[in-house]
Amino acid sequence: MALFHTEDQTMLKDMAAPFLAEHAPVKHLRQLRDSGDETGFSRDLWRQFAEMGLTGVLVPEAAGGSGLGHVEAGIVLEEIGRNLAPSPFLATAVAAVTALKAGDAELRARYLPGILAGETVAAIAVDEGRKHRPAATAMMAERAGNGFRLTGGKQFVAHGHVANLLVVAARTSGNAGDENGITLFAVEKGAAGLFTEAVRLADSSIAARIDFNGVEVDAGAVIGAVDGGWQPLARALDAGRAGAAAEMLGVAGAAMALTVDYLRQRKQFGRLIGEFQALQHRTAHLYSELEIARASVLKAQQLLDAGEAGAALMVAVAKAKTGRAAALAVQEGIQMHGGIGMTDEYDIGLYIKRHRVLDEFFGDAAFHADRVARLNGY
Repeated sequence: MALFHTEDQTMLKDMAAPFLAEHAPVKHLRQLRDSGDETGFSRDLWRQFAEMGLTGVLVPEAAGGSGLGHVEAGIVLEEIGRNLAPSPFLATAVAAVTALKAGDAELRARYLPGILAGETVAAIAVDEGRKHRPAATAMMAERAGNGFRLTGGKQFVAHGHVANLLVVAARTSGNAGDENGITLFAVEKGAAGLFTEAVRLADSSIAARIDFNGVEVDAGAVIGAVDGGWQPLARALDAGRAGAAAEMLGVAGAAMALTVDYLRQRKQFGRLIGEFQALQHRTAHLYSELEIARASVLKAQQLLDAGEAGAALMVAVAKAKTGRAAALAVQEGIQMHGGIGMTDEYDIGLYIKRHRVLDEFFGDAAFHADRVARLNGY
């Protein structure tokens, strides 16, 4: 597989880049943040995503979607990251849609049309502790009548405060730490016993803590098989991880562009600071790290689209490598901007905050470095 975009993929980028730059530049994030917007993103913009066919990028054509793949989803996400555009695209159109593909025809018919229309927002409710540990799922799902009763709590559920649909991992057998015994459920907004607390994160986006106090769902809410939710959950998480890595590429690329532009303008001791060799070496090192990260992300996306067995390993490589390369980009950006990089007036500070949240989303660099070792038998 060649590590570059095809002509059609380049055309998608040429469509997505100017659209996001015009409709969701960094000032769009500032407006939502400064107005205290309680949704955290623009629903009008989400509907525009749908009109352009972007919400159905991973939905098969037979179901009304675009029938494209993770490479194409990553192209959109990189532009979202470049502009710091608040959007439920990653959680809804990438992770949740991938999970719903494991559901039966009735379940897909119930939820996919709303996503395609830009009316439905979906969220992934997996994490229960401070860090991403999906196998540690302890939330219980007990059989009750023709369905199940869910009891437990979830954290760091991006867009969970406004989501119409929650994809929830709960345990129907086994113990926390077991991969077997987890079942995925589709839980709708407003279910009795569902309590949601919105939490604003470091980057001003909004996630949720959610308590399930005996939430009852029918058997039709099961995504896939009872006790067999680990595989569809793993596929959904890997889709989300590759997507988050792509968005981090956009964050890092924009941070580097801001920094290089600053080096070309700021004078010190009568010279442009970009003329100092020490800063040139640091910038060249950063460029190299981002190109390695970019190659790893594209390879992971291609393997996911091909259904290759090695996709999970490459996704872990991509999430770990991009997390660290993006950290270097935003940290170097702050360093090279000097003191003004710490002020709210300069956008570079917003990029370091978005990186911190994306790095944690679906597992940070340390989690995935450990996963790479385990998948290689260490």
